Amino acid sequence: MRQHRRQQLELRLQLGVGKPSDDALVFSDHEGKPISPNNLSTWWRRAIAKLPNVSHVKFHALRHSHASALIAAGVDLVKVSRRLGHGSATITLNVYAHLFNKTDDDAAKAIEAALGGKL
Repeated sequence: MRQHRRQQLELRLQLGVGKPSDDALVFSDHEGKPISPNNLSTWWRRAIAKLPNVSHVKFHALRHSHASALIAAGVDLVKVSRRLGHGSATITLNVYAHLFNKTDDDAAKAIEAALGGKL
């Protein structure tokens, strides 16, 4: 990511367009506009072609990996949903419910603590 950022800044300097705004996209063209999906897909295929055993991985899988990592780290479902751009947390929960802790140990501990450890 640092190398990519450095390359972006160097290109912008060469083109004389200055520093990007603070809310600039990570992956954009030299004007800061979104990269076309076709170009992004082409670049993705070229990048993973160099890696062993991942040539079948689609770019969209990064979205799922991102969501899975956030959920595993315990990030609030509403925050995960917002990052993914879902219309509601219900959508996120429907897609990623299998990733949430399947036991209710945390809930049992929380209610035990609320009752003063009397369970």
